[in-house]
Amino acid sequence: MRAPANHGLFAIAMAACAIGLICASPLHATEPAAVASRQRAEKKTFTDAEIIDGFLKTAFGAEYHLAGRVDRIRKYELPVRVFAEGRSDRKAQITKVVTDIALRVQHLDIAMSETSGDANIMVKLVRDRDLYRTISTFYGAERAKEIRNSLDPQCLSGFRKNEAFEIEHSDVILTVDNGDFIFLDCAYEELLQSLGPINDTSSVPWTMFNDNVQMGYFDVFDQYILNILYDPRIKAGMTVQDVHAVLPQVLTDVRTWVAKVNGLE
Repeated sequence: MRAPANHGLFAIAMAACAIGLICASPLHATEPAAVASRQRAEKKTFTDAEIIDGFLKTAFGAEYHLAGRVDRIRKYELPVRVFAEGRSDRKAQITKVVTDIALRVQHLDIAMSETSGDANIMVKLVRDRDLYRTISTFYGAERAKEIRNSLDPQCLSGFRKNEAFEIEHSDVILTVDNGDFIFLDCAYEELLQSLGPINDTSSVPWTMFNDNVQMGYFDVFDQYILNILYDPRIKAGMTVQDVHAVLPQVLTDVRTWVAKVNGLE
């Protein structure tokens, strides 16, 4: 990873996926029973206030940032291309995750890339025992120690933005050997956070951007967050006040889309 420019924000999101979680036998290769049970119990109806609160708490701020302001919207304004490096079966799962995200976020152009040179999101798939060595390679030994002491993550992501708060590049590090549920939970959370909503919050119980919540799939509430973020009326660099001015119209259209794509109409 190139070092971030002095003016830029480099933010990191981490997921504390506990090793003690039970990873049930999969229903099929990419849908563990733990995911299916959560989908059956999922809350899918939210008030405007709940959605707006969740969006503002995750799209602004940063769980761990190295430089720059965190009081503006950060997002990709260009097509997003993802390249995964590592174990082939996990790469296949990443492809399915990216395809699912593309299906559910209306105005986000995201797809896999066949080469690393064409990608602006790099996914590094590593063994659990190699996680902190990899983090040290990316961020340096001192920051890797800080990250380990602050949360002891099982996976993490970070992005670099320019002066206009447009994300230019993201890196995602995922461990591959802790079971399907943990892998999918980390993959969805970190890939989605690498797109902009990088702030974790413990005060929103319906989002995967809460270290006390494990999903393993792209839930309805977080589809609201990502669809608001990638609506063309929400621009990189907007303040909270700017966002509030357009949110009523944006949320109306986002509700229609999320209902349609999830069969909630």
